[in-house]
Amino acid sequence: MIKVFIDTEFNEFQGELISLALVAETGEEFYEVLPCENPGAWVSQHVMPFLEKEPITKELFQVKLQNFLIQFMGRGGLTIISDWPDDIKYFCESLIVGPGVAISHPPMGFILDRNLSSGHSKVPHNALYDARAIADMYLSKDYGH
Repeated sequence: MIKVFIDTEFNEFQGELISLALVAETGEEFYEVLPCENPGAWVSQHVMPFLEKEPITKELFQVKLQNFLIQFMGRGGLTIISDWPDDIKYFCESLIVGPGVAISHPPMGFILDRNLSSGHSKVPHNALYDARAIADMYLSKDYGH
């Protein structure tokens, strides 16, 4: 199973998804941003200025996510690794395109490890930089996995 590290940004508690990043241990990366019409005060200050990418539609987001995921078909599946439960929630919701319909993806499992941290992120509250920091921490020899 290929390890893929995830981070998301979303609009305040239980708000809509703003960005999602996936960083594979093999080097592939996915990072996209969705529109956020009414960001909360904290999100306006700490997330929106650091997105570094223009938003795309949810439909295009899901096409790009599927294209990212299908490149791993036939490679033993994925283990999605997160430091926060909402990351997994928003990822799974992104897979669903309609009633009983999901985008194509390889087999996958999930690891939720609150001991991981994106605290050393080069750009805090940017999902891509945070996912890279989580990957660096998890893959470091000091982490002890």
